[in-house]
Amino acid sequence: MEASLTSRHNLYAETRLGSYGLADRGWDALPEWNPRTERVTRASAARFVQTGRAPLSEDATPIWSGEAPGSWEAWRALGERVFFELPLRHEPFWETALRDPELAARLGVIVDDDGTMPGLVWMRDVDGRAKIGITCALCHVDRASDGGPVIAGRARRELDYGRVRIAHYEARGRALAPDTRARWESWGPGRADVIEDVADTPIAIPDLYGLRHERLLTQAGTLSHASPLALLVRQETQYIQANHHQARPPRELVFALAVYLYALEPPRPSGAAHSSAGARVFERECARCHDNEVGAGDALVPAARVGTDPELAMGHARGTGGYRPSPLVRVADAAPYLHDGSVPSLEELFGRARFDEGYTAGRRPGPVRGHSYGTTLDDAERQALLTYLASR
Repeated sequence: MEASLTSRHNLYAETRLGSYGLADRGWDALPEWNPRTERVTRASAARFVQTGRAPLSEDATPIWSGEAPGSWEAWRALGERVFFELPLRHEPFWETALRDPELAARLGVIVDDDGTMPGLVWMRDVDGRAKIGITCALCHVDRASDGGPVIAGRARRELDYGRVRIAHYEARGRALAPDTRARWESWGPGRADVIEDVADTPIAIPDLYGLRHERLLTQAGTLSHASPLALLVRQETQYIQANHHQARPPRELVFALAVYLYALEPPRPSGAAHSSAGARVFERECARCHDNEVGAGDALVPAARVGTDPELAMGHARGTGGYRPSPLVRVADAAPYLHDGSVPSLEELFGRARFDEGYTAGRRPGPVRGHSYGTTLDDAERQALLTYLASR
């Protein structure tokens, strides 16, 4: 764990260094939590609306039987169940969404062909009560851009994490402070503030394709991914912090999740033509930073050099002094762009209009500065680069 931290001087590192390896206390000593869960379905959501109670059936089973899988495929299958069914925490906001299917759709809840709602589960919480919970799949499963089947690992870019909170409080007649409402409204679809501080630093929900090839984890590169153990630490601590340090998942489940995430593959681009001219532009303009096989970077780029909003890179919560070059797997489908999702399209990213004071297409009105790479290309080279990126 210590070797994976790219900096020891941020809250992310300080919390972990102060919580592990403490003998009979700290995160190692937390009780293991292997809850009974069931995926939320259209039918069970309707029962919830009728009764007002989480309809977890008596025969719901724990995530894991307690027996270690006997093959890599069995580990992957267990990891898939963890991804879809192991709750990070109870989150009552989604109860409000389930009461109004039209609202749920506007907030980004999707229904798979089998009637399940990926990312939402009924669970037996740490306190023994049946509740609604969220899983990895809430943010990292979405339908294909053409409306096809759901894809595990694809960021759910219509998920409006701020609006669901507002809707929940409004439904209960609870007034929100104006600054709180404005903060949640500003996140917009596909972004959320998950950082452990008081600053408003929403980040774009990332795709999870090609994770095994990435050498830095998180947008600010807080973890060096030289070993699968770094991903295991990342996942375990997400669960611990999400449930407010009440419990931790069995480490076998965290390992299984890592096996599953390593196996995720993106759908292949359909009908995208490769551009040799675009590949040459990429090599000249982009490859210095996006230099590995999934188009991510193996080294942090200093925040001052990339020039984008420095809050995440320089803040105390996760600051490392720089940003990880994002992977480029299916990048043409990965809008919005930059770590905070402040640019709505690749065309806008490589254009110069976003530098203007009167720019209005970003996350908030005003210029979106930084990442000037590719913004001085002529029209032919820009189009060639866009064509090449669409083929990745």
